Amino acid sequence: MTIHPTAIVDDGAEIGDGTRVWHWVHVCAGARIGRDCSLGQNVYVGNRVSIGDNVKIQNNVSVYDDVTLEDDVFCGPSMVFTNVYNPRAAVSRKDEYRTTVIRQGATLGANCTIVCGVEIGRNAFIGAGSVVNRDVPAFALVVGVPARQVGWMSAHGERLELPLDGTGEVRCPGDGSLYRLSGKMLERV
Repeated sequence: MTIHPTAIVDDGAEIGDGTRVWHWVHVCAGARIGRDCSLGQNVYVGNRVSIGDNVKIQNNVSVYDDVTLEDDVFCGPSMVFTNVYNPRAAVSRKDEYRTTVIRQGATLGANCTIVCGVEIGRNAFIGAGSVVNRDVPAFALVVGVPARQVGWMSAHGERLELPLDGTGEVRCPGDGSLYRLSGKMLERV
């Protein structure tokens, strides 16, 4: 584990072997961070946060309470998580935090916003600048404001030529894995 001297890691935080914590990071006492992660410059990790193994969090990302990042998640630079759906400075809503779950292998592009209370499916890909306000299926490629599905992505990070709905099979051009579409669900075979 590597912790830069400017980083603040509160007593009680759990950080796994091989994890790198860079400049001006703050990890709160209740945070659980897995092995071989990278927390870039100016990252904040709240108390009720769970981060799996091999997660990459780029610069200027705040991971607030009630966010879970499973293994192999990528958080692009300056992307945003929220934890209150309708915040007001004059109204305390700490008891209204909504749980957000980012499943294994998902990519959250630079400057995207993940509105609290959603689940991002396994290996989904959120385009840069998108605003996600509803659940995203596994392997889906979503873009825009609000984010809409425009395609499918492989676990290898390659776009798959399949319709959004229907049936079909295709091999990933990157690693040759076979994917099967049935209705609106894609699976790696």
